[in-house]
Amino acid sequence: QVQVVESGGGLVQAGGSLRLSCTASGLRFASYSMGWFRQSPGKEREGVACISWRGTSTYYADTVKGRFTISRDNAKNTLYLQMNSLQPEDTAMYYCATNVALGYNYCSDSSSSWGQGTQVTVSS
Repeated sequence: QVQVVESGGGLVQAGGSLRLSCTASGLRFASYSMGWFRQSPGKEREGVACISWRGTSTYYADTVKGRFTISRDNAKNTLYLQMNSLQPEDTAMYYCATNVALGYNYCSDSSSSWGQGTQVTVSS
């Protein structure tokens, strides 16, 4: 059984920063490419950033490129998303994906286990 917990969200003013964390248990953490997805009401869940199992390859959605940084600490079973220069359009529920298909120009879910998500709200 895989258990996923996201944390670090909150309310921040435009231009501010947040760091999201995800801990996952019940899987061989270092064996999987992982990522962050987000979803707003009325919209489909979209991939934001993904990282290979060893941390050497990354993917970023065009909308967050240059502002967000994904990283992982396999020894701690933890995935991070550093979010800088936040904008109101970044407002969403952010979810940690435990298993993704990562390519040079895409990242998609591969039957991930999902946590409860962490809400990010950016005010103008």
